[in-house]
Amino acid sequence: MRQSTLLLNTLRESPAEAETASHEWLLRGGFIRQLAAGIYTYLPLGRRVLRKIEGMIREEMELIGVQEILMPALQPADLWKESGRYDVYGPELMRLSDRNEREFVLGPTHEEVITALVRDEMNSYRKLPVTLYQIQTKFRDERRPRFGLLRGREFVMKDAYSFDTDWEGLDRSYRKMYGAYERIFERMELNCRAVEADAGAIGGEGETHEFMALADIGEDTIASCTCCDYAANLEAAVGRDGAAPVVTSAEVPPREKILTPGIRTIDELAAGLQVKAQQIIKTLVYKADQQRVAVVVRGDHQVNELKVMKYLNSVSLEIVDPGALQELGLAPAGSIGPCGLQIPVLVDQEVASMGEGIAGGNEAGVHEIHVRPGRDFKLEQVGDFRSVTEGDRCLNCQQGRLQFSRGIELGHIFKLGTKYSEKLQAHYLNSSGQKQPMIMGCYGIGISRLLSAIAEQGHDDRGMIWPMPVAPFQVHLILISSKNEQQVQTADKLYAELVQHRIEVLYDDRNESAGVKFKDSDLIGIPLRITVGKNAEQGEVELAVRKNGHREFVSIDEVVNQVKAQVF
Repeated sequence: MRQSTLLLNTLRESPAEAETASHEWLLRGGFIRQLAAGIYTYLPLGRRVLRKIEGMIREEMELIGVQEILMPALQPADLWKESGRYDVYGPELMRLSDRNEREFVLGPTHEEVITALVRDEMNSYRKLPVTLYQIQTKFRDERRPRFGLLRGREFVMKDAYSFDTDWEGLDRSYRKMYGAYERIFERMELNCRAVEADAGAIGGEGETHEFMALADIGEDTIASCTCCDYAANLEAAVGRDGAAPVVTSAEVPPREKILTPGIRTIDELAAGLQVKAQQIIKTLVYKADQQRVAVVVRGDHQVNELKVMKYLNSVSLEIVDPGALQELGLAPAGSIGPCGLQIPVLVDQEVASMGEGIAGGNEAGVHEIHVRPGRDFKLEQVGDFRSVTEGDRCLNCQQGRLQFSRGIELGHIFKLGTKYSEKLQAHYLNSSGQKQPMIMGCYGIGISRLLSAIAEQGHDDRGMIWPMPVAPFQVHLILISSKNEQQVQTADKLYAELVQHRIEVLYDDRNESAGVKFKDSDLIGIPLRITVGKNAEQGEVELAVRKNGHREFVSIDEVVNQVKAQVF
């Protein structure tokens, strides 16, 4: 490609809307342009990177026998109602009606569509297992689109779905895809980690993993062990508190009420009684679907609402607002405790192991001291209901501690089980002629957000540094002076030779100053740069590596061979 004909406008200053480094350099380098909040046009350079990413994914899918299809982005709402997700998914689901008032959605994901397709096309165990995938544009009505391509309202995604006859088959399909994902991100030279995760709105009945690119601007927090390979999204991470209160066998005095007027928060209570927050028992009341429950955690811990929802198998969970507490006959917020509550009480395991603590007295401005779990309130529903904290002991190896880092979600794989096949009647006949639900898996990769993740990890203060496998071009050929006949002849000859050897080259043949060309080259971030300047008269050109800044003069006759050695 000759740069003089390329649709490319670089920006000298950082755009006002750029919130992250990746967003800034993708805009300044001429890869993307914003049309509306969370909606972007991919310019030729950006589209070339996307095609590289898509091609790499297609290669790995074919290696494990996955077949490509293409499903509609516009989906009948009836399918979503049949699966039960139409009302549950929330306002992020883009809904619309046609001229006949038939309801549709713009798909953020395709579980319903693929399940209906396989249900109608495959009805025998002889046709299973099968895994199908697509590369599709998806839609999500984000409340606050941000970070450029990382949180958009329209995005490109690879989603795959496996259908097996049993759970052992699903495990094989899952492991194949897990391995393919590891190879994909390794080929893209990403610093990536697979972590245990929560299934979220997609749901499922088995293990699930997220593949996270480590980056300070990541939307998710990863808890990982300092000694072993355990890692999990904060929503799903488990651990034991390394600084739990010491439990003694000494007799605990009967619980006693104390007046605490005006105290509503854990910090206020800890300061007023001169105790540590970990000595306090915190009780929060939630509405889980139509049921009210209390969740009890230590004062220095936070309730993990996803863990609570999973334990209760509830679709929704929201904290009961202060006004509704009185209607339920409960004390004001800040004075609620677990003793004597007439609603189900879920007790976090760290509270259950406390010898005693301080809790709300279930009267306004009253707390209780010497509250002993198991004696003063029942331990009928004990579980892991809190978010882990940094420094917690790792349960996987019992030796390490959990440390936190930020990550960008690149991919997510799920064992769905029969969540969709049962609701949408996707059955097959087994060898005995009996009807059985198909066992499903789901596997997604955010292709457009990969563009941002690679940019976030691969840039410096001058612009992009693309890894060779996904770079828009492999070589940037720069002609310093279009008025110097020797330089023009040399650059044209090298351009033709590079193209002949199937090397992807961007030839900057513009009538611009050397400074402009070098600044644009740094912004674009192509891995190798050949500069044809005044040394061309001595039979040399400069070969530079964008990643490490190495530069050297190379014979014109040898430079293509050196490039081939680095490209191939």
